[in-house]
Amino acid sequence: MNDLGYRKLKVWDRAMELSVEVYLATDLMPDSEKYGLVSQMQRAAVSVPSNIAEGHSRSHLGDYLKHLSYARGSLAELETQLEISVRVKRLSRDNASESWRLAQETGRMLTGLIQSLQPDTPPASS
Repeated sequence: MNDLGYRKLKVWDRAMELSVEVYLATDLMPDSEKYGLVSQMQRAAVSVPSNIAEGHSRSHLGDYLKHLSYARGSLAELETQLEISVRVKRLSRDNASESWRLAQETGRMLTGLIQSLQPDTPPASS
């Protein structure tokens, strides 16, 4: 783990794409959600690449894994918020689809990275 090495991680790059996509999607939501779902979704989205970067910049593997776990948690929050925004009709399923796709892809990449850093852990069943 080295300084700015996180920028070379594909999972960090995908999480950055996700963050941008969430900002674009939340721009389509009504102003009444500015301090509700919009704020929550943007924070959760930004938290994913932020935690990947912070963990990678730490000097201990345990810290890195902990921050990757935080990133997974933020991703789960975001997925939940995306689903809520669609169910309460603040965002159409079509407008949420790219964020959802990127969230799923980021999740798979995070799981793979975590598993690769824990070689004694058996792979998760699909």
